[in-house]
Amino acid sequence: MDVLWLDIEHTDNKKYFTWHTHQFPTPAKMQNEIKSFGRKMVTIIDPHIKREDGYYIHTEATKNGLYVKNVDNQGDYEGWCWPGSSSWLDFFRPEVRQWWAEQYSLDKYKGSTNILYTWNDMNEPSVFNGPEVTMHKDAKHLGGQFEHRDVHNQYGFYMQMATVSGQLQRDSHRTRAFVLTRSFFAGSQRYGAVWTGDNTASWGHLKASIPMILSLNIAGIQFAGADVGGFFNNPDAQLLTRWYQAGAFSPFFREHAHIDTKRREPWLFGEPYLSIIREALRLRYSLLPYWYTLFEDASRTLTPVNRPLWFEFPSDSNTFGLEEDFLVGPHLLVHPITDADTNSAQVFLPSGSVWYDWYSHERHVGQGSKVTINAPLERIPLLIRGGGIIPLKTRARRSTAAMVNDPYTLIVALDDVHKSAKGSLYTDDGESFAFQKGQFIRRHFTFTTEGSSASLSSAIEGTWASTNTVERIVVLGVDKAPSKVSVSASGVDRQLEFNYDAASKTLTVRKPNTKVSEQWTIHFSF
Repeated sequence: MDVLWLDIEHTDNKKYFTWHTHQFPTPAKMQNEIKSFGRKMVTIIDPHIKREDGYYIHTEATKNGLYVKNVDNQGDYEGWCWPGSSSWLDFFRPEVRQWWAEQYSLDKYKGSTNILYTWNDMNEPSVFNGPEVTMHKDAKHLGGQFEHRDVHNQYGFYMQMATVSGQLQRDSHRTRAFVLTRSFFAGSQRYGAVWTGDNTASWGHLKASIPMILSLNIAGIQFAGADVGGFFNNPDAQLLTRWYQAGAFSPFFREHAHIDTKRREPWLFGEPYLSIIREALRLRYSLLPYWYTLFEDASRTLTPVNRPLWFEFPSDSNTFGLEEDFLVGPHLLVHPITDADTNSAQVFLPSGSVWYDWYSHERHVGQGSKVTINAPLERIPLLIRGGGIIPLKTRARRSTAAMVNDPYTLIVALDDVHKSAKGSLYTDDGESFAFQKGQFIRRHFTFTTEGSSASLSSAIEGTWASTNTVERIVVLGVDKAPSKVSVSASGVDRQLEFNYDAASKTLTVRKPNTKVSEQWTIHFSF
């Protein structure tokens, strides 16, 4: 677990930038204790400001004229939301965004620390007594230049922009921000994550979350996900388990529920559900190097992180209507189980493609049709695409901070035609902006076969002096055992230990212990 989330009840009577003095008497101390375990915290901060005398946010906003105005562009717009009578900040005005950013400074947001991040909810904006539960269409923005009807869809965009600015300013742009938003617009991917809103604990909503997340990714909003388990109502053990398994393959992964639902920590459901959910979480964490590589690529190229099959196989019209199968990056095919009491799934494999089962390494050749894949409760169909290389970190840890120095494993899945594969690994310090000055490592791995020999080599970009090593290489689709495996690094050749499993045609190379920041080549002789 990496993040603890606090909803509106953490505040003093629903006043944002405050703390409930009884429930959270020493918030900074609490956050520092969380930090000691390598974890972080997120608090909810919404755009509606409680109209209460003595509440400093409301006092300053009123005094400085920072609120959205009524139709006459005179009085402050008032409506009803969680705190009761509220007003909304006019984030379309640059001076309002700067004022909002300043509220995140450690001296103003009392009890906050530099591991406290933000969740902007209700920012469509939601107004309980407004038309269609939102702001009146004739409310005025930007000094009366625009009516709300003209800019409604951008309100959340500018709020998130201002919040990100505040997090960056609080430590002089030394570390990166994190802001989750419910409302978004074109360009929101530059500022943070999005989730699909208040869903329900039902199989139908689990099923619907898959195409929703794919649609967001195709639209350029890559850091997206749905509340695991459903926000409203109570999932049974099977639904919760299947949702964790699906959520582990969404770019944004969070469990979240309404305050009036039953407690749903995995350990409350007992076995076998606890162990199955734990394995889904461990699988998610082991794949974090792959996720991070995909996100960095998306930040430069806008390539979706989660993608429908037609994105990789555009010439196969059979993929165009598929919503239940999807790819994580170019190399992982996922089919979440979204129906109760299901023990197998029909998974479409495009013609000419080769796939390896994640768990057994069983090989499947695509024929442009669906194949049956076993899906007992403890797993969902997960296939590795032939021709791809996937970086992993396989040691179970309590948080990503504890994984920073762990070694990598490379999964090399060979294609059928050339017995080759390629893939990438991107890494940096994960916190600062030093990557903008070249402090990163981007490795492009290539596995090639020529006659009775093969090699795994790579090209390197970046200058970050990472100390992480590669401790294991697993090659899938190897027809016979090699006679020798060696590594060449810094002009020195060294033989490596390996094991070959003929039944699954899997070759495992142990302890090359080569640094990801240095040049090296693995040689295979057959």
